[in-house]
Amino acid sequence: MDRLLAQGTVNAAQSGNGPPLFLFHSLLSDRASFDAIVPELSKSHRVIVPELPGFGRSRAVGGGLAEVADRMAEAVKDAAGGEDAIVLGNGYGGFVALQMAIRHPGIAARLILADSGAAFSEPGREAFRSMAAVAMAKGLSAITDVAMRRLFAPDFQTGHPDLMADRRQAFLRTDPQIFRAACDALASLDLRPELDKVKMPVLVLVGEHDEATPPPMSHELAAGLPHAHLKIIPGCAHVPQLQAPAIFLEMIGDFLPATNSAPA
Repeated sequence: MDRLLAQGTVNAAQSGNGPPLFLFHSLLSDRASFDAIVPELSKSHRVIVPELPGFGRSRAVGGGLAEVADRMAEAVKDAAGGEDAIVLGNGYGGFVALQMAIRHPGIAARLILADSGAAFSEPGREAFRSMAAVAMAKGLSAITDVAMRRLFAPDFQTGHPDLMADRRQAFLRTDPQIFRAACDALASLDLRPELDKVKMPVLVLVGEHDEATPPPMSHELAAGLPHAHLKIIPGCAHVPQLQAPAIFLEMIGDFLPATNSAPA
């Protein structure tokens, strides 16, 4: 079931009953990247999977990541209805969730940041600048192979042709202007000085073979957060919930039941 949040500006799918659990998708994908885990999570949670601003039927916002985070904070408050929320962000969605937690203390009881970070290295920043420039000059099709390589290891792509065809089509539906704006935001972002503002418990996850947000970024993120625990997901790249859903669910399982506990 889809519903509109944040005064009709954010479109989200909702399923299940229980504590509200929000899933924020990555830049190179869409909300369908959570389809493999939503059925299981919906058995114990009310799972809300929004389309981030500018994606799908969610309205774009002016400005940068801070404005995106503010819009999503409004959506979380709207859907949570006063209940303690858990927010899980993958990739770009993790950066949005982290920025949201910094700007809106108390917005969530717990965070799960999967294959994300607080800041990119200079080579990482340059990769975003390059992708944005090529996408605007030649279209998203010109960087689709690069985008898929950032999401999935070559061996996984070869072994899952149907999934890769679906993920390519999802990427090509992205608005190029929204893509460029997000790339620009990530290329300049540095949330490290503000990590101490995140007081809730945080589970930091990263795929062992993630090339988009390499494991050192997650190590740095977890070290900078007051109440964080880091787990490495073996054999996975940037979207572990698609590559190995059962392992991903196992990794987050111990973190979900204590939704209403105080920060450790």
